[in-house]
Amino acid sequence: MNDKPKLTPRQQQIFELIQRAIARTGAPPTRAEIAAELGFRSANAAEEHLQALARKGVIELVGGTSRGIRLKAGTLRTVNEVRKRSADEPSLVSQMLGGLSLPLPGLEQLALPLVGRVAAGSPILAQESIERTYNVEASMFAKRPDYLLRVKGMSMKDIGILDGDLLAVARTREARNGQIVVARLGDEVTVKRFQRTPKGISLLPENPDFEPIIVPPDHPEFELEGLAVGLIRNHMLL
Repeated sequence: MNDKPKLTPRQQQIFELIQRAIARTGAPPTRAEIAAELGFRSANAAEEHLQALARKGVIELVGGTSRGIRLKAGTLRTVNEVRKRSADEPSLVSQMLGGLSLPLPGLEQLALPLVGRVAAGSPILAQESIERTYNVEASMFAKRPDYLLRVKGMSMKDIGILDGDLLAVARTREARNGQIVVARLGDEVTVKRFQRTPKGISLLPENPDFEPIIVPPDHPEFELEGLAVGLIRNHMLL
């Protein structure tokens, strides 16, 4: 019996659109963005297709947020088009996901250090900041991560990044507007959406209960630590 979900052409198109949005910005699209991209008359049409994808087990929908779409790790092996990718093409299905994919024979394993509390003035990967090391599949991420960061707080909950989650981070000193970044401000390390303006840098939360962090130009205590390239629900690693 074949229990692999069969997607319609339109469902496959939406699924790939979600993948591209996550790879480009670190977050899934809104219903309105999907509707605009695919020429639907309203966001309700996008919602109907998302509900169908959720029923087929390809995605998970999270209520109460406009970007509440998570790609499920099982799609790595069950979606017909994803199964046909070549072994050296990076999979996007674990970007902002609700689980961890099961091991597949022959896939490269990464040993990623988990960063907990970062000591003031110390490099983010200083030995005293490392809680432990996890072995995960390289194919889980669109871009190779350098470490996992334990998320603290709920300032990014509207795009599905929750307290206690493990954020996969690729080290970089550059970011584009709209990307999800890890930044250091003095003694604090924070996860926010990056926005560069003529007045400096804004670090934007995805929760209306939190205010943006405004960083003036040449702020001496600001440093970009990395770019979010994936998310792992912590309980999946226990």
